Amino acid sequence: MKQFKHMLIAQLKLTLREKQAWFWGIFFPVILMVIFMTIFGGTSDDEFSAKVAIVNENPNPTSEMLLSQIKKIPVLEMETDKPISRKEADQMVKNQDIDAAIVLPSSSDATSILLVVNKEDEQGVTAQALSGMLNDFVQRANLSAAGAPPTFDLQFSAITSGDEELNYTDFLLTGMIALSIAQAGMFGMVDLVDMNRKGLIKRLRMTPANMNIFGFSDMVMRLLFSIVQIILLSLIGVFVFGAKLYINFPSLLVVFILGALSFNALGYFFSSFSKTTEAYMGMANIVSFLMMFLSGIFIPVETIPDWIQPISNILPLTYFVEGLRDSMVYSTSIFSSTLWLGIGILVVWGMVTFILGAWFYRRKSIVATR
Repeated sequence: MKQFKHMLIAQLKLTLREKQAWFWGIFFPVILMVIFMTIFGGTSDDEFSAKVAIVNENPNPTSEMLLSQIKKIPVLEMETDKPISRKEADQMVKNQDIDAAIVLPSSSDATSILLVVNKEDEQGVTAQALSGMLNDFVQRANLSAAGAPPTFDLQFSAITSGDEELNYTDFLLTGMIALSIAQAGMFGMVDLVDMNRKGLIKRLRMTPANMNIFGFSDMVMRLLFSIVQIILLSLIGVFVFGAKLYINFPSLLVVFILGALSFNALGYFFSSFSKTTEAYMGMANIVSFLMMFLSGIFIPVETIPDWIQPISNILPLTYFVEGLRDSMVYSTSIFSSTLWLGIGILVVWGMVTFILGAWFYRRKSIVATR
């Protein structure tokens, strides 16, 4: 512990002396989050399709007519062959088993069609496309009523799986926090590559210093930076963008610490076999770019193409995003089995990459002495 304490203090001094560390460690994640949360939007897809369920609890001539017409819309994929109850539909939307539920008029005199989507996805491309599509459908249904004034209108409703009403901003904020912490860990170990290139690591090996403790002390120092990040980004999200957070602090503490250490271990692993700073940054950029768009930061993993989802399901950032979202937005209990499954996968990633990184550094040490 004495050796660890001295190494941690030394790492902090080295980092704080570098003015660029303040920018890349603190201010760049803030700038990145502000940009994405300000201008982020969905992209178009020529092969758009949406999975929906139909609610027709009180069949009547009006609802049956609308049902027959809706079934003819080619881009709508019906979850069930027959209409389901409103309760079942709401649950499917909450669980994100479907993109939306369409509630048909409950009587012949009713004039409203209700579109129900998940609150976290209401600003996403699928929800917006469905809203526009059904608005167009309603207008054509009105025109088809020969000589009659407009009859039908479309209403919009969003529900959430959390206890409180949530917005897409809440969903995106937690994703950006996870991304910032992950990138800080993956890119933060570049100083080890520079130290190795200058021969400082070789000199350190000649001392009684334990290299594993040296690497771990650097990871803990990055963890301290991550604490500043999560506090600062959360405050900006709440007070600037109006996000609402419902935090379960025990869950958040566990997810944050283990997640941040795991990504620091990933950066430590990259540094262990990178001979130049350029090689390290190239590796970190490729992995970061891959995880940025496949880990559920901007859209739920369930909404990306099926053939890509297996890749998403093995990426550590996927489980870090879900863990932070569960603990910061859904206030998930620390005793949740789903939460601990994701934490377990994060820990495995962290342990494996740290052990491999330590092995590579030891291997370099053996080669250097020959």
